[in-house]
Amino acid sequence: MSSLVLFDVPGPKAKRRQLIGTVVGGVLVLALLAVILWRLNGNGQLDPARWAILFDPAAGVPQAFGSALLLTLRIAAVAMVTSTVLGLLLAVGRLSDHRWLRIPVTTVIEFFRAIPLLVVIFALYFVLPGFGVSLSAFAALVGGLTLYNMAVLAEIFRAGILSVDKGQREAAYALGMRKTQVMTLVLLPQAIRRMLPVLIAQLVVLLKDTSLGFIIGVFELLRQARSLVEFFNSRFGDIYTFQLYVGAAVIYIVINIALSQVAKLVEKRTRSSAKAAGAAPPSLATSTIGTGVQRGAEPSF
Repeated sequence: MSSLVLFDVPGPKAKRRQLIGTVVGGVLVLALLAVILWRLNGNGQLDPARWAILFDPAAGVPQAFGSALLLTLRIAAVAMVTSTVLGLLLAVGRLSDHRWLRIPVTTVIEFFRAIPLLVVIFALYFVLPGFGVSLSAFAALVGGLTLYNMAVLAEIFRAGILSVDKGQREAAYALGMRKTQVMTLVLLPQAIRRMLPVLIAQLVVLLKDTSLGFIIGVFELLRQARSLVEFFNSRFGDIYTFQLYVGAAVIYIVINIALSQVAKLVEKRTRSSAKAAGAAPPSLATSTIGTGVQRGAEPSF
């Protein structure tokens, strides 16, 4: 019989209090939304004519947001790939048995984790030219995102690898596998399934952090929205500012939700494949073990 240590099953009174709290909280949230909408309507911000600017090709807003979206996705894609690869290599290096490798890798990880991302981007764009290394705004933004997120992802990978039961590693060594095979064939596949939600969450954060390119003049979504606001303000006054920023925010939200849904789908399929592998017949499991022995070094007893 299992006992709940951290949470007690609520009784009738506790359930009634929870229901009352939920209803009161929901009413307060709805009231706050009503006040916000009422104020926006009073300022004319909900006028359909103002929101039509987001969909008017003649004004160039859809085209501008489209080009900014492509640039944002390109920056995020390059930074995601490079930071993931470097993060995995750093995680393996930090788990190394060799001190000459483990200590420098640990220093690099802790260094870039401790520095704010904005400082890294500033250093790449403004400081490096003083040493004769000049980077474009695109390269500085991608480099900053890569350096910061590779350190964070390295810790995610390391935690995922260490979460795998030690018996898995010992069994693989007993089968005669080399250290590289143990890492690539046994530890990493199991670790990736466990850390996939956290990994995708960090990649979503990376995508949102592309908005920091606004500081160094990269025309990603936020910078493009600001440019459009300045353009329309100079021609028509301050009447489209709210709509343009909301349009950029909605694009960010849609992309992040889509990425989260992809992560859930991948996680679901990974879990189903893991369950199917666990339910494999003994003959298949035996043949799999035999394959592992053939791939590794011949065990000596």
